[in-house]
Amino acid sequence: MRDSADTAGQQGLRRQPMLIGGEWVWAASGETITVENPSRRVPIAEVPRGGAADVDRAVAAALSAFATWRKLPARERGRLMMRIADDMESRHEELARTIAEETGNALRTQARPEVRTAIEMFRYFGGLASETKGETLPLSHDMLSYTQREPLGVVAAVIPWNAPFMLATVKIAPGLCAGNTMVMKTAEDAPLAVLKLAEICEAHLPPGVLNMLAGTGPECGSPLLHHPHVAKLSFTGSTGVGKLVMEAAAKRILPVSLELGGKSPSIVFPDADEEWVVDGIVAAMRFTRQSQSCTAGSRLFLHRSIYDGFLEKLVAKASQLKIGDALDEASDVGAIINERQFKKVCGYVEDGQRQAGSRLVMGGLPDTDGPLAQGYFMRPTAFAQADNDWRLAREEIFGPVLVAIPWEDEDEVIRMANDSHYGLAAYIWTHDIGRALRAARDVEAGWVQINQGGGQLPGHSYGGYKQSGLGREFSLSAMLDSFTQTKNITVNLTR
Repeated sequence: MRDSADTAGQQGLRRQPMLIGGEWVWAASGETITVENPSRRVPIAEVPRGGAADVDRAVAAALSAFATWRKLPARERGRLMMRIADDMESRHEELARTIAEETGNALRTQARPEVRTAIEMFRYFGGLASETKGETLPLSHDMLSYTQREPLGVVAAVIPWNAPFMLATVKIAPGLCAGNTMVMKTAEDAPLAVLKLAEICEAHLPPGVLNMLAGTGPECGSPLLHHPHVAKLSFTGSTGVGKLVMEAAAKRILPVSLELGGKSPSIVFPDADEEWVVDGIVAAMRFTRQSQSCTAGSRLFLHRSIYDGFLEKLVAKASQLKIGDALDEASDVGAIINERQFKKVCGYVEDGQRQAGSRLVMGGLPDTDGPLAQGYFMRPTAFAQADNDWRLAREEIFGPVLVAIPWEDEDEVIRMANDSHYGLAAYIWTHDIGRALRAARDVEAGWVQINQGGGQLPGHSYGGYKQSGLGREFSLSAMLDSFTQTKNITVNLTR
């Protein structure tokens, strides 16, 4: 095994190999991908451009390791997860700075909290490792019938670039705790921190239990998802790609978990016209992650009686956010991930400005000169007088663009909230608990928060309705449903 530390590459770029079978290797093709810092629009590193040959080698290593890993006592697997968490904590700042540098997510508001959440994921699932247990069934006096939970085998996992480090842990920790082995493909635009996570894990795990590939979706992700020796597909990303993952699973009747896109409603009742709700809307919209989040509350349903005043408070609050280099301690908001996504979000803003009847109340198109023109920076943006049928209210923008939609009748706002092919998250704001629980009951979303706009916590049952996905993550039940299968064994005691 050779050291995975970054070495100086051509043009001074850091070079980070990938992990296959306990070895740090480059792609069989010799090709590489250049990773860019979106805050500065400069290349910072090279990683392998993995392909089908590398997928074959990684799956073979995971399949070989599975034979012994599955037999390791569950509590011992849990203890290893705890040790990995301890090592992550000792490298907290290094990991956070890597996340900020490659994703554009601000160090103080996003990258450090992401590492803290990831550490807690390993500790949470490490403590639950021995809960992969079955049941005894009272079929009769002379019959012993029981179930046992068994791992699936080799899990193919693919993660996105918006919160790559945390989302990697949400798959690795429960998948390995349950006795599976894993081949994960990192996000093309943000592989560095996850490769560092693989380095930490590799120090504690047998070779082949975790394999970490770098590469593009077509060249590396597709061969992984279609590999004949993979037993489970776990994907987080866009709904469009999620449909392709589901097709790959259908061809081989594989279990599949999909955490996909969202166009989440945030419903503000007239009794919630208060500053703490404005703060909650800013948090739910994920402005400090450039709204590059599938749970972003990007459809803001404001009761007409508070509409104008609430928007004024929201504009005042959002204007206080400091936008700048993700590694700057003063920055609240960092940069959009890459030029392609940057131009896409700009296109939505231009569409909003052309829309008859809409009113831009904050933000807009990015600066073309000055400090913020040096990176892919966009200000929090909001359009008023929006309609729920408008393109900006229906499509996932994955950028800091909010639409504010007025409403008057409770049944009407629930109908509008549900009028979407997405159903991931929803936020309800009111002091009336009966009204809040009615709305939470009736809204079509898999993850609902009342009077708070924060992110997922260990133990949440997190996942979507409709085209926002299948399956759940973050919880014990999710680990059991997503990463184990149930076997029933029945014994006749009279023979």
